[in-house]
Amino acid sequence: MTEKEKKRRQRRFRAKIKKFCLFDDDFMSKVFENDIDLTQFLLNIIMQRKDLTVTESKGQVQIKNLWGRSVKLDVKAKDKEGKLYNIEVQRANEGASPERARYYSAILDANTLVTKEEFKDLPEIYIIFITEKDVLKGGLPLYHIERIIKENNMTFCDRSHIIYVNGEYRDDSDIGKLMHDFACSNPDDMKYDILAEKTRYFKKNEKGEEHMCKIMEELAAEERAEERAALSEEFAINLLKEGTLSVSKIAAAANLTERKVKKLAEKLQVVAR
Repeated sequence: MTEKEKKRRQRRFRAKIKKFCLFDDDFMSKVFENDIDLTQFLLNIIMQRKDLTVTESKGQVQIKNLWGRSVKLDVKAKDKEGKLYNIEVQRANEGASPERARYYSAILDANTLVTKEEFKDLPEIYIIFITEKDVLKGGLPLYHIERIIKENNMTFCDRSHIIYVNGEYRDDSDIGKLMHDFACSNPDDMKYDILAEKTRYFKKNEKGEEHMCKIMEELAAEERAEERAALSEEFAINLLKEGTLSVSKIAAAANLTERKVKKLAEKLQVVAR
């Protein structure tokens, strides 16, 4: 890439950054990443508390699943009581499906306990979806989803919780003002100074903009790599279905490891030669 092309690419990135709001997951993750005070501010509003103390906040947390689909969490946080929080922002309704909440909850659990730890040692967890639209269509600011015993309506206390935050909700309450700020692309229009200050850094500060541009470069490269990997897997799957080539030859042709090809064969339930 020439220097001229690089500068043109940077200008495109900067223009895109100016349009970002906190409903854009990559931007939101970067704003809250490692910012304990900001994450604590957010969680206290959503949890309707004033005493929640966050001890850890990480953005874009990759959790690998060797036997199935891996996930990337927008924000993963922990409080002083050991409770875990996964905060996801979603612009598309389908990105906040009940099944996704279930899967994220399961994969957090599966990656929490180590060998020989007791099930009672599982931490209390909260999967929180902040959605741009009112996905559950009830007009409420918050939706708390809990397991209950149908026969007596008592709570089944497995200490796992799901919360949906309605991004369309607007009033003078803390949630209403928070959702207003999440929709703002201009930090000067935000109601909460703590949010405005951090988003302003990435949008109007030269160092912050450069940092965000670098992140976008990395994300673009990651997306290209994922696209190539998906095409390779699709090619390998087609060859496995044909059943004419050995695992080693398919691996070489698709630029995959033999182990990966064998896993694909297991999923397809075909005999790999």
